[in-house]
Amino acid sequence: MKAIIIRQHGEIDDLTYESSWRDPEAAEGTVVIAVKACALNYHDLFTLRGMPGIKVPMPIIMGIDVAGEIAAVGPGVTEWKVGDRVVVDPLDLETGKLLGERMDGGLAEYCQVPARMLMRLPDDVEFADAAALPVAYGTAYRMMMSRGTIKEGEKVLVLGASGGVGTCCVQLAKLAGAHVIAAASTEEKLDKLREIGADEGINYKTDDFMKVIHNRYGKPRVYGPGGGKGGVDVVVNFTGGETWVPSLRCLQAGGRLLTCGATAGFDPKTDLRYIWTFELNIMGSNAWQRSDLFSLIELVRERKLVPSIDQRFTLQETPDAFRRLAERNVFGKAIIEPFR
Repeated sequence: MKAIIIRQHGEIDDLTYESSWRDPEAAEGTVVIAVKACALNYHDLFTLRGMPGIKVPMPIIMGIDVAGEIAAVGPGVTEWKVGDRVVVDPLDLETGKLLGERMDGGLAEYCQVPARMLMRLPDDVEFADAAALPVAYGTAYRMMMSRGTIKEGEKVLVLGASGGVGTCCVQLAKLAGAHVIAAASTEEKLDKLREIGADEGINYKTDDFMKVIHNRYGKPRVYGPGGGKGGVDVVVNFTGGETWVPSLRCLQAGGRLLTCGATAGFDPKTDLRYIWTFELNIMGSNAWQRSDLFSLIELVRERKLVPSIDQRFTLQETPDAFRRLAERNVFGKAIIEPFR
């Protein structure tokens, strides 16, 4: 089969395209999937470059988010058959292994996975849309809906809104009836965010997002007319770093800061007095649960949620897709289609 292989940690130029890599076989309790779509994630870049404390078996095929058709069924698998349309829940809760990190993933024509990781894909959900869901959209759904319980009429600021997680956060907040403020690095991205539901935008490259929020909605205050207002109800921040404290200072009294990551730094300085004075709520969210993915599939099936797909690439074009991802030029998700 054709596959993208890494033999050691490195950079994008170390990705190897193989035209005759060994085909996986369906072993006991597993199936082999013909991969119709595989979505890239920043986590793939972390796997490529190496992460402290995580030992990646080499060589390995990356690619966490996989959707396709079952091509072969192993012994002991009774609930699935060849031809079934599936999407993979990429975290194997039984072993703790993540697809594309500690077992071969979807950047290949075929992928072997335990049957317990499969989810049935309705005929009216496209493979590319399904592949966009698990990591980014599943993480966003758990943070926004299962944990954050975004409500109608709330003002929600989404930082880093143009990526996979961010675009889903924007759509989910709008679906809940919130007023959505999206922050991104270019006017082009902000225009696209308005198209998918953002009510207004902030270019954080040219403007201080905290000052913009204060100018538009007032500085948060504990006392005063109406019992203290100003600021927004919710800030979505999965970047951390220098954005952390300004995010807290955008929140009205009793506001919620939702976080599921720290791509810009995990140890920002925080003034705890601000948190208790304004009675702020900091809510962490870790990955997704399968129930979150089922909810997302149903939203996509009903066309209430449309995954933002930046571009579709052939398997040979995978390095180009990774470069686009690394340069933060992807709006939503980059999709690899191995059989295209």
